Amino acid sequence: MTAGTDTQTPAPGTGGNPIPLDPFVTDLDAESAALRAAGPLARVVLPGDVPVWAVTHHAEAKKLLTDPRVVKDIGVWGAWQRGEIANDWPLIGLANPGRSMLTVDGADHRRLRTLVAQALTVRRVERMRERITELTEGLLDRVAKERGPTVDLKALFAYPLPMYVVADLMGLAEERLPRLKELFEKFFSTQTPPEEVVATLTELAQIMTETVAHKRENPGDDLTSALIEASENGDRLTDQEIVSTLQLMIAAGHETTISLIVNAVVNLSLHPEQRARVLSGEVGWSAVVEETLRYSTPTSHVLIRFATEDVPVGDAVLPAGEALIVSYAALGRDERAHGPSAGVFDITRESANRHIAFGHGPHVCPGAALSRLEAGVALPALYARFPKLDLAVGASALRNKPVVTQNDLYELPVTLG
Repeated sequence: MTAGTDTQTPAPGTGGNPIPLDPFVTDLDAESAALRAAGPLARVVLPGDVPVWAVTHHAEAKKLLTDPRVVKDIGVWGAWQRGEIANDWPLIGLANPGRSMLTVDGADHRRLRTLVAQALTVRRVERMRERITELTEGLLDRVAKERGPTVDLKALFAYPLPMYVVADLMGLAEERLPRLKELFEKFFSTQTPPEEVVATLTELAQIMTETVAHKRENPGDDLTSALIEASENGDRLTDQEIVSTLQLMIAAGHETTISLIVNAVVNLSLHPEQRARVLSGEVGWSAVVEETLRYSTPTSHVLIRFATEDVPVGDAVLPAGEALIVSYAALGRDERAHGPSAGVFDITRESANRHIAFGHGPHVCPGAALSRLEAGVALPALYARFPKLDLAVGASALRNKPVVTQNDLYELPVTLG
């Protein structure tokens, strides 16, 4: 209570007291705890002073992710209609990424998802296993040649593996990868200067456009060629739809897998007794992957959905015309879904496979199977080669990159044993 009045100060994230998301992600765990405490629907401010709402509890997130009143059409957003969101906002590429199955709803979404599913089949993903194994072993050979007392496992292994896999899957020229790395770092970062935002998005689209044009002339056994050929009753994807689909799948696919591998290594290093159980074969690697997805979800917050009408969320209401983000880092440790030990990393947790780290409902991540496959190959191979691998620094020395959408580290210094 405020002295001398009957007015109660609103809790952070509610009423007139929104929670600003830290653009430098200096303490994601503490921020996520604050969001859960303010939830299930919390008012937040994105970097750039953009006010939105965040769903922070597991059950309510599942409901909203399947609610037809919450859509992907940015034209519903009142702030966008009023011209309050600048084209050079650092996160504009995530809020308005172009037309693809990840950004439309209803019949349009079903059409695009059907066509993409013809190209990204279970069989195509499984056929990547041999190539992923080959790439993994080659990268581990390079790691083994490092002579220093510590190595940056992210730079040498966790980053290049998903990028090489994406290049193979999409039919991207390998020489483009260094530039794509620079562009995607700017794409995700909250610190990209405004004058570089539009140029970054333009160059990414140009690379994808050139890739599609090349594959039209030189088709191969790759996803880009398969997207070009996909047809449903004579309907085909337009070049612009293919470009947007490729860009989003590359962005989401490689970043998610990088963070999944990195966070699994961190968790096992901080919990040596659990690492021992995995290395002994007592617990399978799939349990490590699923618990890492829950406990250290690679995606911190997913941008953005919009309410077409007032939508009740618990005791709160998501107002019509307002924007919503899904705070996966917060809801992954929701005690209502995972019990009182939700804040503990536990590879024997029975509820681990009930996380929704790859989304839920019609927009569930189409690359989830590939990400699981990569981690399922990479992690056991890594520890088979270096069973004494451990962190070279304490957990407090690990630094998150300034990316509010990804739980991503600058580097992962380890000793190989």
